[in-house]
Amino acid sequence: MTVDSTLGARPADPGAPPLAPGAVPMLGHAGSLLRDPLGFLTALREGGDVVRLRLGPRTAYAVCDPSLVAALLRSPDFAVGGPLWDTMGVLLGKGVATSNGALHRRQRRAVQPAFRMDRIHDYAAVMEDEARRTADRWTDGETVDLGAEVFRTATRVVARSLLRVDSIDERADRLAAALHTVFEGLYRRMILSFGPLYRLPLPANRRFEHALADLHRMVDEIIAERRAATASGVATDDLLAALLDDRDENGEPVDEQEVHDQVVSLVVAGAENVAKTLTWVFQLLAEHPEHEKRLSEEVESVTGGRRPVAFGDLGELAYMRNLITESMRIRPAVWILTRLATVDTTLGGYRIPAGTDILYSPLAMQRDPRAFTDHLSFDPDRWLPERAADVTPAAHAPFSVGNRKCPGDHFSMAEMAVILGTVVQKWRLVATEETDSTARIGITLQPRSARLQVRAR
Repeated sequence: MTVDSTLGARPADPGAPPLAPGAVPMLGHAGSLLRDPLGFLTALREGGDVVRLRLGPRTAYAVCDPSLVAALLRSPDFAVGGPLWDTMGVLLGKGVATSNGALHRRQRRAVQPAFRMDRIHDYAAVMEDEARRTADRWTDGETVDLGAEVFRTATRVVARSLLRVDSIDERADRLAAALHTVFEGLYRRMILSFGPLYRLPLPANRRFEHALADLHRMVDEIIAERRAATASGVATDDLLAALLDDRDENGEPVDEQEVHDQVVSLVVAGAENVAKTLTWVFQLLAEHPEHEKRLSEEVESVTGGRRPVAFGDLGELAYMRNLITESMRIRPAVWILTRLATVDTTLGGYRIPAGTDILYSPLAMQRDPRAFTDHLSFDPDRWLPERAADVTPAAHAPFSVGNRKCPGDHFSMAEMAVILGTVVQKWRLVATEETDSTARIGITLQPRSARLQVRAR
């Protein structure tokens, strides 16, 4: 079954998609993706629903229509792969984020129980504690790097709740530094896949290799410490324990490398994406004090101003939920994703040969004027029930869809809400001369400078 058949399309004679304008010899469109990737990907929709790109020696197809992207993600004709995931393999290995087929299904079954709603309720105390620690570290009038602060907080939440790693203080800072360097290097490798270039002893390559090695070393330390604790009779019931007890299709314990890759995948997803999203939320609140005021008033009305925000409050914080959702729409952390065609198929009326790289941009879809009214405005109220029905559903799926839907979506939303509510209850966030909302491009997006002043309420 082709993707087009699921959409009711009947191409008479499918051919190759049109080539996007702007390709240059040798580099193709890679230069545009390096210079202005967000503008380039957003403009691709003007060339059609599917267009062809040249990325150095590689050819890729970009899908620009939200409905086609939704069908692509649900189709068995396409697997996780392509330039992004090929590049991310040096970091994530074959964990649940990058695996396919039977391996992915088994790995997902191993991690899914850790994200049941009753387990998320158990993690609430860690989320609340880490949120308060963060808010209590600051002093009135201080300028803080919100990006670094929330990354450290998100790393600690993942480590303490999912992995039960209490000795995370020093490692949280190491993880933050390592991941920052690794993600910058990975983006260059995704766009310009010239392998020999990255084996040269250049300073950027040495920094990348050192950071990557340190990241993997920290994960090995965490696993070794848990194995030692288990051998000494310390019993735990958490996600790391489930990974260590997992069995392959033959009933044998999974190998050490798979456990390592699973832990890396979960730490990266749980820390990187949550932290980048929260950084954008705080930046947007500093740019839009009217929304910060509404959020503060909602938190005050729910807590009465007499106690900290708690996990049990989240169901009553509707405006906060809409504000986070709108932040993920207009300033997504994940801005580009790729897939690989596993069979000859068609998409949008075009022939897609097996082995073709497919890419799409959540940012471009979420800023598509065909899907969103006043698409460039930050408007949390667009997610009110009476207005959300007008949004094209396929255009906004921040946690993906189908069997690749993020298993930790409820965990992440709860964590972001607890941290946001705790900070806003105590502090107002004010932009400074150092604040710069220009997007810094990497595998994920973040503000170029999220240095904000905190003022006591």
